[in-house]
Amino acid sequence: MIYADNAATTKMSRKAVEAMLPYMTEQYGNPSSLYSFGQKAKEALEDARERVARCLGCDKGEITFTSGGSESDNQAIRTAAHLGARKNKKHIISTAFEHHAVLHTLDRLKREGFEVTLLDVNKNGIVSARQVEEAIREDTCLVTVMYANNEIGTIQPIEEIARVCHEKNVIFHTDAVQAAGHLPISVHEQGIDMLSLSAHKFHGPKGVGALYVRRGIPLEGLILGGAQEKGKRAGTENLASIAGMAAALEESCTNMASAAPKVAALRDRIIEGLDRIPYGELNGDRIRRLPGNVSFCFEGIEGESLLLLLDDKGICASSGSACTSGSLDPSHVLLAIGRPHEVAHGSLRLTLSEETTQEEADAIIRAVTETVTYLRNMSPFWRDLNTGKRKHVFAE
Repeated sequence: MIYADNAATTKMSRKAVEAMLPYMTEQYGNPSSLYSFGQKAKEALEDARERVARCLGCDKGEITFTSGGSESDNQAIRTAAHLGARKNKKHIISTAFEHHAVLHTLDRLKREGFEVTLLDVNKNGIVSARQVEEAIREDTCLVTVMYANNEIGTIQPIEEIARVCHEKNVIFHTDAVQAAGHLPISVHEQGIDMLSLSAHKFHGPKGVGALYVRRGIPLEGLILGGAQEKGKRAGTENLASIAGMAAALEESCTNMASAAPKVAALRDRIIEGLDRIPYGELNGDRIRRLPGNVSFCFEGIEGESLLLLLDDKGICASSGSACTSGSLDPSHVLLAIGRPHEVAHGSLRLTLSEETTQEEADAIIRAVTETVTYLRNMSPFWRDLNTGKRKHVFAE
């Protein structure tokens, strides 16, 4: 099997697994307990908090542990929105291609009376700081822009956007779920006010994440019922998973300087190989993209069929099309960068890791090329394109 869907989830690292085991066996105390067995668990919890904070360039008191990126996004956005509402500021700025954890939270806030501006991204999948600056109003309380896109891998100008927000006295949040552990992050130096991450995107366990909130911003609790996480996230902490996340993030950050160039070279090798397929095009910027992200659209095919046939060849991949989740609608991310519906349906996302080999990269190129050709030979839509009944979107 060739696993090329690391943006969906990653294999847990050995260090993460080893870090978790003691807290599922011998050291299983509750960090909230006052006796020594519980206080040892509390020490481990705070040690993990310190290690995560160090990786992000912040203080440990600015880290809250959550169940993952979606919860962190929800809590950050609702906190900033409700802080703004107390000052009669109920305008929020985001982008049209955010993760649904952000977009659906914004939809709920709109039903509560907030106004939301979703900025367009350019054809390369990037929003500019100037766009943000021009959209900020006197009543803007929050700007939330993802660090790197989960489908097409484009990296946003986070520092420039943060600078604009600070000049306008607006809170800036970034969903860094795809970036953490893969790109250098220093929240204090970059001027980030709030940041969300999820452990299973950088070889940690599923179901655990973290939220960085700059000191001075009073975090609003979403889950009530206990005093854990300074009263901002009730429920007994998932200590084993938190320890695994800290270990995985440390390992990823330590190895980043050597791993990222290797993964990026394989990414570029695959992009070069898939570029040879006629009437196909890379989604997103060629340079400002995550090291392991390859996203293509191909005319004349359906993404769901492509994924199933690649699975038969032993390749795990994903599609920008939402048809695999039971929807006939194409990816909102691909529509946001200007892909027509019929092309957006024929998308493929490959996401690599440091375990991906050159042999696997070459096998992916061969399999995708063969499968696209096979599907096109069966497609009446492709036949119409070749006979001139329909116009091609991409150049050959």
